[in-house]
Amino acid sequence: MNAALVEGLSDAVGFVGGALVGFWIGRLLGLDIFAPGYGAASLGGILLCGLGGGGGLQLARRWRAAAKQKRKEKEGD
Repeated sequence: MNAALVEGLSDAVGFVGGALVGFWIGRLLGLDIFAPGYGAASLGGILLCGLGGGGGLQLARRWRAAAKQKRKEKEGD
């Protein structure tokens, strides 16, 4: 599979997955990103979505780096 395709898809899945986790954590805490206006609850929900998306993206990149390292070690054996 093309390396750029794998990178793009894993980044997208990591970001969207992390944003969804942040969204649902916010909902559990009573923070709704879709609340009317820009109140504290809405901004808190938006913040959690952003943090979740960034965290998911970083996890996807670390996963790819670990898989790449594992492949290098396997080829070296």
